[in-house]
Amino acid sequence: MTQLSLTFACLDYDRTRALQDGRVKPEGIDLNFLALPVEETFFRQLRYQEFDIAEMSLSSYVLTLDQEDPPFLAIPVFPSRYFRHQSIFVNARSGIEQPADLAGRRIGVPEYQITAGVWQRGMLADEYGVDPFSPQYFSGGVETPGREEKITLDLPDGLKVQPIGPGQTLSAMLASGEIDALMSAHVPSCFGRDPDVRRLFADPKAAEKAYFAKTGIFPIMHTVVIKRAILARHPWAARSLTKAFQASLRIAKEDLAYRSALKVMLPWLDDHVAETISALGEDYWSYGVEPNRHVLEVFLRYSHAQGLAKRLRTPDELFAGSADTGYAI
Repeated sequence: MTQLSLTFACLDYDRTRALQDGRVKPEGIDLNFLALPVEETFFRQLRYQEFDIAEMSLSSYVLTLDQEDPPFLAIPVFPSRYFRHQSIFVNARSGIEQPADLAGRRIGVPEYQITAGVWQRGMLADEYGVDPFSPQYFSGGVETPGREEKITLDLPDGLKVQPIGPGQTLSAMLASGEIDALMSAHVPSCFGRDPDVRRLFADPKAAEKAYFAKTGIFPIMHTVVIKRAILARHPWAARSLTKAFQASLRIAKEDLAYRSALKVMLPWLDDHVAETISALGEDYWSYGVEPNRHVLEVFLRYSHAQGLAKRLRTPDELFAGSADTGYAI
């Protein structure tokens, strides 16, 4: 039987490594795994659709669904999740002492539409009353000049998003006080070098634990998309891939639980895993629509409320129906 040969671009994660090294093989698919940085994968897939399958920013993917002929359909696999309280930075000279003080401020964002920013603005709105339309946003590279939005945005009136200059970076602007705060997916280089640059949340782990305890949200950052043209010809591929991702995730979880030797270079790995399970529960990293319905619903509400998605979608609209395995995994 001829195998379907597909390229898959994704970061080298522990939860995808069994797919990368061949321990897990999707049924009927010869998978060519390309280990690439996420920003490169997103840019190449959104601009040029270079890969059959790709890790994709959840926000960017949702925005592609507003296109006249959406190029991708996702499967309910989430290779990246991340609490984002820890990646909001402020300049102490701005007078920002608490999250509510971000209302009306000058805030840097690598791109307005990135998933981290959607979660950060949504969390600040729900938990601290910061209207996402009240700040003025400045978009551009955190460390390298010239970054642009990877996907064309059609933002509503009243939302203030301004690209920074061609030679500027958000890290330098935060240190100089040209912007009051930075919402990023990365730690800016000025943090730790400039004594005035600090995290908004002094103890982000405590804030993130409290946020999860209140909301049940461990934010989803990325999903996995497949070209619709492939699924039109081979609808079974969505289910085959979903099963394979589930199997690879199980292996990664088993590696974290292995104690005869450390498979991860963390001397107190057992304590860290126990702390995570105590705070988030045993199945803290899950795939599938149902275990993640609440998280997805909140994200979709945020995307629409922040002027990004043109309409409010349901989680089921995001994923290939043929990805449903039909039984518990």
